[in-house]
Amino acid sequence: MKKSWSTEEYLQQLTAKGFKFGEDSLGFIEFGKHYTGSSDYMVNIAIEVTLKAQKQFDGSFFVSFLEMIKQEQVQSKQDAFHLAKEKKII
Repeated sequence: MKKSWSTEEYLQQLTAKGFKFGEDSLGFIEFGKHYTGSSDYMVNIAIEVTLKAQKQFDGSFFVSFLEMIKQEQVQSKQDAFHLAKEKKII
């Protein structure tokens, strides 16, 4: 089973791969996490979908998608990607 990273660890991994997250991006991530009451696991999934759909981090897209997966009661990465495809996000 793959280790579930904290959002901080996940962002460090993405930064090491060349993605850049400014203070505004980090602010959106923290806001979205607390606003929706989401776990690090779900926040990380929303970050991944955001990067795949937008090719860069888009804070408002991230928060909207995080709200959507919370509302739809998505529990897994597979379900989140299925929802994103169903909604024609990716």
